[in-house]
Amino acid sequence: MNPAYATVDRTFTVPLDHRAPDGPTLQVFAREVVDPARAGDELPWLLYLQGGPGGKSPRPSAGSPGWLPHALTTHRVLLLDQRGTGRSSPVTARAAAHFDSPERLADHLGHFRADSIVADAELIRRELCGDTPWETLGQSYGGFLTLTYLSQAPQGLRACYVTGGLPGLTATADDVYARTYPRVRDRVLDFYARYPGDAARLRKIADLLAADDVRLPDGDRLTPRRLRTLGLALGMGDGFERVHWLLDESLDEEGELTDTFLHQVASLTGFADNPLFAVLQETLYGQGAGPTGWAAARALADFPEFAEDADPLLLTGEMMYPWMFREIRGLRPFADAADLLAARTDWPPLYDARRLAANEVPLAAAVYHDDMYVDAGLSLRTAREIGATRVWVTNEWEHDGLSASGGRVLARLMDMAAGGA
Repeated sequence: MNPAYATVDRTFTVPLDHRAPDGPTLQVFAREVVDPARAGDELPWLLYLQGGPGGKSPRPSAGSPGWLPHALTTHRVLLLDQRGTGRSSPVTARAAAHFDSPERLADHLGHFRADSIVADAELIRRELCGDTPWETLGQSYGGFLTLTYLSQAPQGLRACYVTGGLPGLTATADDVYARTYPRVRDRVLDFYARYPGDAARLRKIADLLAADDVRLPDGDRLTPRRLRTLGLALGMGDGFERVHWLLDESLDEEGELTDTFLHQVASLTGFADNPLFAVLQETLYGQGAGPTGWAAARALADFPEFAEDADPLLLTGEMMYPWMFREIRGLRPFADAADLLAARTDWPPLYDARRLAANEVPLAAAVYHDDMYVDAGLSLRTAREIGATRVWVTNEWEHDGLSASGGRVLARLMDMAAGGA
């Protein structure tokens, strides 16, 4: 038990396919967290829906995550490891390698989208709360889950808070990436404006990687295109500094890449602990409107400024490419299944536009004006299409404002949902 919090670990058995409740099952883990001084009180539940996809819920420590102390002043919090993550029947590279065919693995992975996660949450709510609705806090992808929840089971919800996570209800993967590349480009150029020397250093490293066979500690080759995926971090509040200080220690006095740099790059770009983030990224936008078809890779051709020989060298962001599943050790067991998911045409819808328009559950959402990951324009369009929704647009915070603000973002959203300013 963390001395700052009283915690209870809970495990629930859920169907792999909620349409076939007598079939195979999964174990879903969640951690109940409460202020020790209020452990015996009757408190409303707040379900935390983690960003991702493929990310486990945060592990609490004193004052972390930053929003948790504020939430515990009024609520009992449930930190859910969404199916396939953390301690919830995790889908790892090792687990994927045990499937006897790509088709079986792809079929299995098809049960790890928002509709299944929401069905898990409702099963858990009924076990913990009976008929009493609870509140949800959705960060990033957790906001996508929130809208699926409001579409499938609004009776289970009393109020919802979303930070950086209102998706376009009908946006295809092509729509999303057409908007994503310009935002990433602008973000990288802002990074270079803050740290002008890093543009030249990245180009030097990329040229070195193109000329030499440089290996990461796990044996993977570090290529210029894998180097560019470091741009994924730039959308967070501390992202510029994280990348800058990584580059600061990248080259030794002889101009060779340091072991420190290679170790950190392997960790940051290897997906060893969250392969579903890569595997399921484009499935978020599959809703029966044709295959997603590796949309990020196809869209890349429309943005010549992202060419590997362009100057300055542009990093990439939250885009997944087919080559990653052949070149990255932690993703290789998923390669053929990922191709099958990209070709799938029968994804069920995740959002019910009619039900969302008639929504009566208070929904308060923070939209980050400069969000690199979730397009603010699509988010604001969605907000206008959902009943009982209030939106706060801000450029004070980046995508991680929920935690970085120390509870201030959550406090404002709770006030908004309750009818405050």
